[in-house]
Amino acid sequence: MAKSAVLALYLLLMIAVVVGVDILFFRDQFWERLAVNVGIVLVFGAFYARFLRDT
Repeated sequence: MAKSAVLALYLLLMIAVVVGVDILFFRDQFWERLAVNVGIVLVFGAFYARFLRDT
């Protein structure tokens, strides 16, 4: 139960970061926004694989 709650909060945080960056910096730039979003997801994925996978 605790692991699924941590994962849900982690995903909500990732979504909030992606949407926030989109709105603040890359509103009308499609390719730059796509590249940054992929980078953010990769960073979150790496962080999850390194620190949160075993919890």
